[in-house]
Formats: sequence, structure tokens, C-alpha cells
Amino acid sequence: MDTILFLVDFIIHIDAHLAELIRDYGTWIYAILFLIVFVETGLVVMPFLPGDSLLFVAGAFAAKGDMDVYTVIVLLCVAAIAGDAVNYSVGRYFGNKVFAWEDSRWFNKRLFDKTHAFYERHGGKTIVIARFLPFLRTFAPFVAGVAHMSYPRFAFYNIFGGIFWVASLTTAGYWFGNIPWVSRNLTAIVLALIIIPGLPAVYVGVREWLEARRRRKAA
Repeated sequence: MDTILFLVDFIIHIDAHLAELIRDYGTWIYAILFLIVFVETGLVVMPFLPGDSLLFVAGAFAAKGDMDVYTVIVLLCVAAIAGDAVNYSVGRYFGNKVFAWEDSRWFNKRLFDKTHAFYERHGGKTIVIARFLPFLRTFAPFVAGVAHMSYPRFAFYNIFGGIFWVASLTTAGYWFGNIPWVSRNLTAIVLALIIIPGLPAVYVGVREWLEARRRRKAA
């Protein structure tokens, strides 16, 4: 319980905690930021770590001279791309174990074929868009690996999406993070960066649940 409360406090008040980390660890802050982004994107069991808000706040601190913005962007681009690549590889590895099975109680070969076809058609934009969606950002590359999305195609969108995600949010923090109004309302902005990107996924999930419920009643 204490760990959960600490994580919630860290995410909501990431500006205060990042200031402490910069003060206590100096240049090691680059390694710490790299590790956070890599773990959030690379380990499917760690989707709750801050992503969007971390990049924005890091940009704001870089604008104050606490970090070099170019170093931050380059390192975190590498972390984001490497994290998704690892996540894809894990999904592909475990997918191979499962997909050797034929139809059974636990595995539907036809559903796998449909999922694979979906990622071949739409996987690219899914990988890019998911970068900006909490939780989905962690699961999308794993599912792409499970679905056997071709690696060259995945790699292209992984690199493009990783650079676009890191550069856009870090640059936004660098340009706007220290405007007085933004600084005074940074906690609310961090919460918005966490909640708003996830609303489309919530909407789709609720819509599908209602549709499934309607079909059950009709049946």
C-alpha cells in the first residue's frame, strides 16, 4: 500500500520529485530518466510509470538550465525506442510458444490470424498513436510482437513514434513549462496529461462493453 501511495504521489507531484532527484543525483539524473522511460515502455508489467508528464516536466527543468535539453531528448528517444523493441521481442517470444498450439480451450488460431492481419494493416498507426496513450503505450508493442507484426514495419513506426513522442512533449515543456500560469497550475496539467489521453480508450472500452451487453440481451 505504501508503494502504491508513493507512486501516485510521484506521478502527481513529479515536478517536486524531479527537482529533488536533480539536486541529489546531479548528472545521474539522465540515467534515472532513461531508466524510467525504458522500463515504462519496455516492461509490460510497468504501465503505471509516468511518461507524458515526465517528458513535459523534464523539458521545463531543461529550460531553467538544470539539464541540457538536447541530451534529454536524444537519451529519452533511445530509451523509448529500445523499450518498445524489447517489449515487442518479449511478445514475439512468448507468442511463438503459444502459437505453436492448434485450436484449443486456451487458444483460438483464427483469432490470432485476425489479430496478425489487423497489425499488418493498422499496426503502424497503432504503435505511433499508442505512444500518447497511458497504459496502451506499454501494451501496444507487446501485442504487436504477439501478433507477429513484421519487424521491419514495426521498427519503422517504433523509431518514428518514439522520436515524435519524446521530442514533442519535451519541447512543449521546454517552451511552455516555465510560463508563470503553467508553473502555478503544473499539478493540474500533469493530471490532464495522465487523464485526457486515456479518455478515447475508455470510451472505446465502454462502447464495446455496452455493445456486447446488447448482443447478449438480444440473444
